[in-house]
Amino acid sequence: MYRYFLKRVLDFFLSLIGLILLAPIFLLVFIFLLINNGGSAFFFQRRPGKNEKIFMVIKFKTMNDKKDGKGNLLPDSVRLTKLGAFIRKSSLDEIPQLINVIKGDMSLIGPRPLLPEYLPLYSKEQKKRHIVKPGITGWAQVNGRNAISWKKKFEYDVWYVENISFMLDIKIFFKTFFKVFKSEGINREGEATTTRFLGNDGK
Repeated sequence: MYRYFLKRVLDFFLSLIGLILLAPIFLLVFIFLLINNGGSAFFFQRRPGKNEKIFMVIKFKTMNDKKDGKGNLLPDSVRLTKLGAFIRKSSLDEIPQLINVIKGDMSLIGPRPLLPEYLPLYSKEQKKRHIVKPGITGWAQVNGRNAISWKKKFEYDVWYVENISFMLDIKIFFKTFFKVFKSEGINREGEATTTRFLGNDGK
């Protein structure tokens, strides 16, 4: 009942309420990023959702588009602005994803949507993370976020898929606020952003 019906109902109404309550913050971040990024406040990227169906995830843009002499984007650590680092640290960059939840692309809680190019790299077990809709936060996020290995993240994701319940989602919801407040696990040590998944032989 919860997994197949009530979860979606709660996702829709809680996201709508959240978007309304966060509207002043949303507007302020939008304006600051417009100025800081030279007219670009949002970041759109293709991500696989439930059953690996591709959708466009929406986030606030925390990195600029600076390129080297050959036209290639500079490393993330160089393109991550000071304002962007603050927005990412406070998780404000995730707010626009409430629109994805309202649309039905995502859930408030579930495995994080990753890059499409990772799809062929998953093991059969790891692919189970796509049985459900991806989430803004999830079991892996409250158990280490980007500070843990890919292998561990996927283990947490699959465990969540196999154990979804209302009480588990409530637990993750409140633990997320605690993690955001403490700014835990945002990046791996020594990295500006999370490292890329190279497959199960390369982490």
